[in-house]
Amino acid sequence: MPIIKSSPPPWQVLDLVAQHLDPESLAAASCVSKSWSISMSSDHLWQPLCSAAYPSLSALRARAGESVPYRRLYSLGRVADNRRLRSPPKPRLSLGDLLFSVDIHSRRERIATVVKPGRELQVDRNEIFRFDMEVETEAEVEAATLEKLRITWNVVVEGYKGVFGMMECEGKGNFVFGLEGWFSKELPAAGCCSGGGVSGLVADLRLGFRHGGGEGKAVVERVSVGVLNIVSWRYVWVEDALRYLQHFLLPSFD
Repeated sequence: MPIIKSSPPPWQVLDLVAQHLDPESLAAASCVSKSWSISMSSDHLWQPLCSAAYPSLSALRARAGESVPYRRLYSLGRVADNRRLRSPPKPRLSLGDLLFSVDIHSRRERIATVVKPGRELQVDRNEIFRFDMEVETEAEVEAATLEKLRITWNVVVEGYKGVFGMMECEGKGNFVFGLEGWFSKELPAAGCCSGGGVSGLVADLRLGFRHGGGEGKAVVERVSVGVLNIVSWRYVWVEDALRYLQHFLLPSFD
């Protein structure tokens, strides 16, 4: 019986078949051989796929007069999609690694200091980075001096392996006597290449008051701290805040 030698299908057949393949199958078929790679990479196959999935990239090529293959454009769009949808890595810090310290001073004296280990903070069911802390040693302050308070909020890695100043404000609070006062401070961008830019985050601190024993006196009985996103004006998730803080609290992170 004579031996029948097989030969690859002509490119016309490959082209007809390729027009019915999805992007994943086209990419896989292009790995069969050099001739298949040429056939499966043709612009007339990838142009409709790229225009349907990433119309802005297709329009950009047309307007710029570039000769970038449509298969390459589709690949770039797919990589960008995967990066956007990829879940961020888990933070290297946990809330239990941190110590929160808040100091409240008037121009004359220290009013209160609140120190709270992160492991003792109550995380709400939405897991947002906002926490209430009771002031254990209450001190009265003249109501007339409330708008001249100096507030310092530091976050410390337990063992004092790192310290980050979340806030240092003086005379910039907004007060409703008998209710609360609040302070805010824009946070710097994280990372070694931030160039001093803004982060889009704000440190938020609120003081809960009650009337003191004497006339014109107030007592700070509660401190609330959190981090706000200034785009959505919502408190950020705990994990997002920890990913931000690790840039400053873990020197080797960057």
